[in-house]
Amino acid sequence: MAKPNYSFEKRQRELAKKKKKDEKDARKRAERDAGRADGAPEAPESESDNAPE
Repeated sequence: MAKPNYSFEKRQRELAKKKKKDEKDARKRAERDAGRADGAPEAPESESDNAPE
């Protein structure tokens, strides 16, 4: 019987995890870019507008 190649299995798990993370990051980036395209401000309002006088 063949001996299991644990290094190969570990590498495959790592690649799958990296692929899933990259897809999630790409989805988040697309949603963020779509939000900017809709006219949403890139950054929240500055704190100087809300500073007491």
